[in-house]
Amino acid sequence: MPLPENSAKGVTHRFVDVGGLAVHVAEAGTGPLVLLLHGFPECWYSWRHQLTALAEAGYHAVAPDQRGYGRTGGPAEPGQYTMLHLAGDVIGLMDALGEDRAVLAGHDWGAPVAWNTALLRPDRISGVIGLSVPYTPRGTTPPLEVLRAVFGDGFYICYFQQPGVADAELSRDPRATFRRLLTSAGGDATEGGVPVVPAGGGFLDLCPEPDALPGWLTERDLDVFVEEFAEGGFTRPLNWYRAMDLSWELTAAWTHAPITVPAAYLAGDRDVAVSFLGGAAVTDQLRGVVPGLREARLLPGCGHWTQQERPDEVNEAMISFLAGLG
Repeated sequence: MPLPENSAKGVTHRFVDVGGLAVHVAEAGTGPLVLLLHGFPECWYSWRHQLTALAEAGYHAVAPDQRGYGRTGGPAEPGQYTMLHLAGDVIGLMDALGEDRAVLAGHDWGAPVAWNTALLRPDRISGVIGLSVPYTPRGTTPPLEVLRAVFGDGFYICYFQQPGVADAELSRDPRATFRRLLTSAGGDATEGGVPVVPAGGGFLDLCPEPDALPGWLTERDLDVFVEEFAEGGFTRPLNWYRAMDLSWELTAAWTHAPITVPAAYLAGDRDVAVSFLGGAAVTDQLRGVVPGLREARLLPGCGHWTQQERPDEVNEAMISFLAGLG
């Protein structure tokens, strides 16, 4: 697959060998390393606004397509997508880039990768910027058991566990999938509440067809997401969800462990991930498990796609946090 042509000025692309996995990265700038870790169902392009801003501020910004995504691809087995694999990829990418330390910024699924890489290797991580998803320490009960008990079998993460089901649904019309999902979870959406798939329905039943795209999302943006998923599809990204209980089993040594590195947290006050994790109380909860938290802020009117919906505010907060690390 050829390298992307859909980049901003100053953003370059290459493949980096990370333990035998050819990881596609978009990068810009020189200076201290900042790794930008995307979520589901996204790719490097989710950080298009941050790559150039961080480069202009004097940092080497690198946004990989993470394991299973986009031009990186990855193994077929769900067991190859545990948090140990994902954190290992981050450290392996740092090694391949010749860097001993980095700051990690993660959004959606990328946030748990960032938090847990800092948990597992605080000697290598100078700081964490979590977007949307706060750090949640490993508990004493498998995560899927907890989710089913609280939200039922229809909760979207539980729905994603069925092999081939969500894969086929999301792949049927990728452009419609991205259009409906990105708009329905944004701050302009009218729908809300806990994302529970209706009986006999599908995930996209939670994502109504929009009358128009929000101001932060263009038809060209949709073109890029569709293009980036054209070859790899959705199964490997869904494997991240299917490895959750295995990740829990493998990380027993870190039960209830805090994050000790400096950190910041930004999310939208209309983010569904924030609403079902406690709403405004999520920032207070986070302070209890991340003692080095320097900022925790909810952006008014912002939905789930934090750095895409509010790039200027996110860029400013990221650069301020990075400068504060000295």
